[in-house]
Amino acid sequence: MVPSNEPPDVQALGYEQARDELVEVVRRLEAGGTSLEEALALWERGEALAARCQTWLDGARDRLDAARRSAGGQATTTGDPED
Repeated sequence: MVPSNEPPDVQALGYEQARDELVEVVRRLEAGGTSLEEALALWERGEALAARCQTWLDGARDRLDAARRSAGGQATTTGDPED
């Protein structure tokens, strides 16, 4: 099998993988020295990675909230008693 130069699909990445790659994208953008095309590609990849991380974090929050509700705890982050 020949290694691909294409980065992995963002949707297939776990949280830690997406976060680590996002850190690297930011580092490369901050360092400069890239062409406009490469900078734009990095920016787009970074946006996709940030969205993927947010999806993971939202899912984790939902799971924690559900676990609290099922355990009988009514702690909410919104203060809404019906939450």
